[in-house]
Amino acid sequence: MASNERKMMDNALKKVVIPYLRKEGFKGSLPHFRRINETNIDLITFQFSRWGGSFVVELTNCSIEGLTTYFGEHIPPNRVTAHDINDRYRLGAKSKDDEGIWFEFENAKSETDFENVASDVLNILNLSDRKWITSLLN
Repeated sequence: MASNERKMMDNALKKVVIPYLRKEGFKGSLPHFRRINETNIDLITFQFSRWGGSFVVELTNCSIEGLTTYFGEHIPPNRVTAHDINDRYRLGAKSKDDEGIWFEFENAKSETDFENVASDVLNILNLSDRKWITSLLN
């Protein structure tokens, strides 16, 4: 798949989903976002397939202090990403062990097609509830 499709998908996410993330207090840029709450940091990462044409949205959280890895490296709150955490939930999954939804854009042709895929992501996110991500992990 050509990189043009990936750029089109990135643009659609920036137009449709990222404004919502910002409105709900998330900082960062594609593919990693974080929101510092009173007791934890919510993390969202868009993970694109290495073969192209699809992505998953991974959600998790960590301590307000950031993360110290098992080998002692400290990742500060402003640098930690969902990929740094082993326990992640994929958007649309029935449980943490489920694959979740792979949002497909392989057959998207127009800007509207890509925006429709981004809207599918937006329709599942419930970030106005600051405990939502935590509830998915329990």
